[in-house]
Amino acid sequence: DRIDFTDQRVLALFRRAETGGVFQFESGGMRKTLADMQPDRLEDLIAANALFRPGPMELISDYCKRKAGRQAVPHVHEVVDRLTAETYGVMVYQEQIMQVLHQLGDIPLRAAYTIIKAISKKKQAEIAKHRDKFVAGAIKNGIVKETAEAIYSDWEEFARYGFNKSHAAAYSLLAYHTAWLKVHFPAEFFCANMTVEMGDTDKLKVLFEDAQRNGVMFEAPDVNRGFYRFEPISDKVIRYGLGAIKGSGQQAIEAVVAAREEGGPFTSLFDFCR
Repeated sequence: DRIDFTDQRVLALFRRAETGGVFQFESGGMRKTLADMQPDRLEDLIAANALFRPGPMELISDYCKRKAGRQAVPHVHEVVDRLTAETYGVMVYQEQIMQVLHQLGDIPLRAAYTIIKAISKKKQAEIAKHRDKFVAGAIKNGIVKETAEAIYSDWEEFARYGFNKSHAAAYSLLAYHTAWLKVHFPAEFFCANMTVEMGDTDKLKVLFEDAQRNGVMFEAPDVNRGFYRFEPISDKVIRYGLGAIKGSGQQAIEAVVAAREEGGPFTSLFDFCR
């Protein structure tokens, strides 16, 4: 609850797209998005979470180019510009559309929410029903009719894919927490992940290699020292979990540990088998 959400070591992990084991940011496509976006704030992670969906994916390029200064942020209207400033003029979240409907078109928030739901469910009749109200409100607030019509038409095309910022923020907060642990407590992070995946040899191999890239070393499996789970010995050293040995099983390993604790270290293979 007290971690720094501007920690550049953590954000650099996202910029390098080294997000194996990080909630919502593991896929190849998301890693490519991170490499293009070069996030330097939590808000970028929230936007990435919302944009990396089948509908709005085409907007990722605009977001990344505008963030990097390779594309100008278009001017639409003071209200629209202000409400999309955080996302470089890209309408990313349902909440942004609701606020524009409310502040620019004088649509009550309750009705604005209804419109958002209609757009997301592609209910064209319901969407069309509110067009005139929005245009009339926008004209009253100094927008010419053609511009107001164009804004509403853009929503009909895009907003059906709009994501809740509240949802994306909750996902990204958990992702940041996870990445923070990976950066500051790598041994504990990889112990937890590898213990969870110890039944999947392929995933263990990926995590093992990722851990090594992050400077973590492994103590080989040892019946005189190991336990069922992967155990952190120090910030950068992990004792390999005996449960990850193929064909062992939790009960067998717990029996080995109990025998060792009762009779001391095993002195030979025969002693161990006995």
